[in-house]
Amino acid sequence: MNYFDNQTAILLAAVAALILGSLYCWQIFYLRDKFKRREEEIKRHLYELTILKELGDRVGYSLNIPNIIDVICGSLNQFIKFSAVASLVVEPDKIVFKINLAEPVAKEFVAEVRERMRQSLGALLNKTIPQRQIKEVISGAVLVEEFKEPVRSFFNIPLVIGDQAAGVLTIAHTQAGLYREEDMTILYKIVQQASRAVTRLQEVVRAEQRKLNAMVSSITEGIVMTDRDYKIVVANPAVLQALGLTNQPELSLFDFIDNLEGKFDIRGKLEQSIRFDKIIPEREVMIRDKFWQIIVAPVKSKNDFNGQEVLGGVVIFHDVTEEKKLTQMREDFTSMMVHELRSPLTGIKKATEFMQTGNINANPQSYGEYVKLINASASEMLSLVNDLLEVAKIEAGGLAVKREEVDVRQLINERVKFYRVIAQDANINLQAVVDDKLPAVVKADPRRLAQIINNFISNGLKFTAAGGKVTVQAMLHQRRQDVRAEGKTLNWEWFLNQGEQSFKDFPAALLLAVTDTGIGVAEAGREQLFNKFKQISNIAAPSEIKGTGLGLSIAKGIVEAHGGVIGVESTEGEGSTFYCLIPI
Repeated sequence: MNYFDNQTAILLAAVAALILGSLYCWQIFYLRDKFKRREEEIKRHLYELTILKELGDRVGYSLNIPNIIDVICGSLNQFIKFSAVASLVVEPDKIVFKINLAEPVAKEFVAEVRERMRQSLGALLNKTIPQRQIKEVISGAVLVEEFKEPVRSFFNIPLVIGDQAAGVLTIAHTQAGLYREEDMTILYKIVQQASRAVTRLQEVVRAEQRKLNAMVSSITEGIVMTDRDYKIVVANPAVLQALGLTNQPELSLFDFIDNLEGKFDIRGKLEQSIRFDKIIPEREVMIRDKFWQIIVAPVKSKNDFNGQEVLGGVVIFHDVTEEKKLTQMREDFTSMMVHELRSPLTGIKKATEFMQTGNINANPQSYGEYVKLINASASEMLSLVNDLLEVAKIEAGGLAVKREEVDVRQLINERVKFYRVIAQDANINLQAVVDDKLPAVVKADPRRLAQIINNFISNGLKFTAAGGKVTVQAMLHQRRQDVRAEGKTLNWEWFLNQGEQSFKDFPAALLLAVTDTGIGVAEAGREQLFNKFKQISNIAAPSEIKGTGLGLSIAKGIVEAHGGVIGVESTEGEGSTFYCLIPI
């Protein structure tokens, strides 16, 4: 081999060595870059596992969205740089903006982050979020007006639970082009995993909530249950109907606060009850023209470690409107009974006092008058006591009727004859009209039937002015016939033709009615007329008209004991028709 061949071989060897060295260096740099990327990937995965484990340990089986976001935000500085990390979360009764500053920034920086998040959340919710609804919490570094750096790096991650947006998580920095796609991807992945976990837990809670709703749906009291974060867990139909929330698909405490119209601080009472673990009663609250007794109490569960754990709160709405009305009617009834008893007792007292003076011997004629006064007063009191006993029997279900053959025409004529003197003194025309088709006798209790007729006639005379008319009417009602048409056939003047009741499905019955041309009865008060604590009352009634109000209650009990129905139709200022149908 000559010299040139040696030089060529050396040159080729050097080139080969250079190429091999370059390849080796390139491989070293490639492997180092690959290992670096792998290290970063492992680091991201490790962060991902760490944050998910922390979420599991600190949050557990919690539906507290703010708590979950706080855990995520608190660990972000382990793998990503930021000037601020912020969250905008929809809570049951407010929207909370939280921002943690990793370095000093100006308030304009915070305002820009908040505004971007507000618009993002508004787009997710498909509605405008007013600034006034946002509660702001700032932590971390201080605000310094000299730092005028704006937001240059920024990305949002939505937090969606189920199909509903729950909030927005945001990373922001004063440097530009800082965040890579990998950073956003891993954070998005963590948030989505947390969202899916909460969604699955919510599905379990909803399933249990449906079971609980099914159990409480038949309870007549209104019931609202919340968790510790004041999210509605249970709201039964009774409370939804009471507060006008039956058409609301998704309920929050906001809905209850709005519909309670400031009459009851449900949020404040729940917070007080849950925080201090005590029952809070409210005796009377007027909501939507009704009176409610409201009880707020904590909901507790046994815990092996801490004894009892407060899980949330329950609000019970008990409608006391009827009880309040009944109490008022009882008070009015007691006052009226005292008044009714005072007159005869005063008469007896004065008569006996006069008889004790010895002056009776000087005027023997007055002796008989005072005896009559005592007898009349005692009879009035006895009548009142008998009425009370009758009402007590009806209430106890002990009112018995003895059905026997009754000549209704004769009974009506006797009752009309008895009251005619009173009617003539009052200048009222009292008459009877009986259908020719009415059987000669019907099966009923004659004494009880007389009580009904007495009460109807007495009320008619009592509320009819001089020159008016009271008519006792009786006919045979045929099944499948309209009583209004039957009365029209007989040319009767009554107020049943103005009502809606036809009684077509009622069996053949004796229809007794008394029609007067008196002051009439207001429609609002007709349903209460047959209540034992209610008097017939009307603004136009003369002040001298009085009574115990027991007569119609007794009449109702007698009619129902016969298997019949009782009612009234009236036109104010024109008159009334009190009627009853007794199956025969």
